Amino acid sequence: MAAGDAVLPIRDASRRIVRELGFMRATLAGTELPASAVHALIEIGGRGSLTATELCQRLNLEKSSVSRMLRKLVGAGELAEGGSETDGRAKRLTLTAQGRRTLAAIDAFAHDQVGSALACLPAADHATVVEGLRLYAGALQDRRAAADGGRREGRPVESVPALRIEPVRIELGHRPGLIGRAVEMHARFYARAHGFGAAFESKVAAGLAEFVPRLDRPGNAVWTALDGDRIVGTLAIDGEDLSGDAPAPGIAHLRWFIVEDGRRGGGLGRRLLDEAMGFVDRSGFNETRLWTFRGLDAARRLYEAAGFALADERPGSQWGTEVTEQCFVRPRRC
Repeated sequence: MAAGDAVLPIRDASRRIVRELGFMRATLAGTELPASAVHALIEIGGRGSLTATELCQRLNLEKSSVSRMLRKLVGAGELAEGGSETDGRAKRLTLTAQGRRTLAAIDAFAHDQVGSALACLPAADHATVVEGLRLYAGALQDRRAAADGGRREGRPVESVPALRIEPVRIELGHRPGLIGRAVEMHARFYARAHGFGAAFESKVAAGLAEFVPRLDRPGNAVWTALDGDRIVGTLAIDGEDLSGDAPAPGIAHLRWFIVEDGRRGGGLGRRLLDEAMGFVDRSGFNETRLWTFRGLDAARRLYEAAGFALADERPGSQWGTEVTEQCFVRPRRC
């Protein structure tokens, strides 16, 4: 679809979103607060503290409007003012106990509002919604940043070109923060979707900590999906832990395959898997194995498309919760 053809449908959808979420009303999110105050509490609560200047930039509001709003929130007991360690003239704003309760109520209201809307859609469409909104919101922010730069330089807004959104890239090798980020993505997804707890998180962390120092050996590799500098997906091939004393190359173990919440269904997982399978084939492994469990249907379709087949299935609890464990095997490609 050409950019011009997309403008009117996006404008129409944006207006409907604004109306359905309640932004046309005097108050928002089940509170007695206007939309700007609700957003201020969300931003301050999410970052621990902000100055008035920082809040102006985040909310895209004039300083006078933000100042009036903050005075009301401080007076109502929702916010507290404190000194800044870096600027004696600035005051840092934090939530009071009352403000934290208000924010919790806002979060609960919004979670129910969005969750009930998503329930009207097939689960397979959720990732599409998330990715589309993320890209659109990011483009609006980029356009504002470009326009602000144009004003500072005395150029008309129309002369500022639209910024290009860089695609997520796949890179081979260790990066700072890899272990922590991979553990976090695994722990959050499997806790929410399958009830896994501390035992699972500990197992992932211990396995990665043991594996990463072996990346300098042939047959071991890890890939990260990067959105800018942020890790949004990982996958590793461990060429040693299943091979035992067999002559190299033996059995490749596919491990720590995860894509960040909100990005599944857009092809990123397939890109990671294609990189890994290319490495396996070039390295000449006799076969590749992975362990998962019943119920991860989207992942299973990816595995089968890459040449894996279910080889074994049995009850197990190696991840800290009783599940039906599955072993998939992909034979060597000539």
